[in-house]
Amino acid sequence: MKTPIQGFAPLLGIAIGLAGVAFTAPAAAADHAQLEQYRDTGRGVQTSAFGTYVHKGELVVYPSFSHTIDHNREYQPDMFGVGGDVDYRGKFWSSETGVMVSYGWTDWLALEFTTAYMTASLEKDPSDTYATPAKTKESGLGDVEGQIRVRCLKEKASLPELFAYLEVTAPTQQSKVLIGDEKWDVKPGFGFARGFSWGTLTIRTTGEYNQSESKPDLGETSIEYLKRLSPSLQMFVGFEGGEGGPLDEWHVVSDLQLRLSKLVSLKIDNTVGVMSKSNDW
Repeated sequence: MKTPIQGFAPLLGIAIGLAGVAFTAPAAAADHAQLEQYRDTGRGVQTSAFGTYVHKGELVVYPSFSHTIDHNREYQPDMFGVGGDVDYRGKFWSSETGVMVSYGWTDWLALEFTTAYMTASLEKDPSDTYATPAKTKESGLGDVEGQIRVRCLKEKASLPELFAYLEVTAPTQQSKVLIGDEKWDVKPGFGFARGFSWGTLTIRTTGEYNQSESKPDLGETSIEYLKRLSPSLQMFVGFEGGEGGPLDEWHVVSDLQLRLSKLVSLKIDNTVGVMSKSNDW
């Protein structure tokens, strides 16, 4: 039987590797260079939205809409209560309308809440001989998440920034298989951020404990690049995935964020799957 410590052993190994990368990055030479390091992040606390930071006393409200397409979404017939713990691939799509609210409590602590309404559809694999429904469509409340995000160490001339977070997802759907969560899900995570004249590099990883699985597991890991192109425009590129440990669910994420006014920004994200089990787009 695995103990919680043994379950998170892979996470610890990745942590040591990430720390090595971050702490051996070239240090800034002087105070002026250190100011350059913060040009992209503005010394804010990271939120869960790519390339978005929140400052002390600041409230960020981020309404969003997303559409996902996957022509070979993996599923098992027993998810639908018809038996058969066999992997099949069906056609999947989903649309999600959500909102994220983040508040900068201090210059090192932020609180965040996210929720969404979701519609999803899955068409069964033609080779699936079980009594799986030919097409399943579900709508309703999707994930409801709360996060505590902390900047543990500020970036200095010789050290990267260290941050940590705890994400808790509440159970929202007891009888649906495509949307929401049936039981509580907890994801602790941490990462390092380092500013350079050519942009800001962030490396982060998470663990996960899902009440349904009753054991800890490895969550997502990502490498992220952020660059402010002008006072009103920034770009973001990330490579993320590896949830559960396998290397078959990785994505490339790109993002442009345009500041339209002092209070309003427009954010456009695009995610492309690069592995067999990743969402196509």
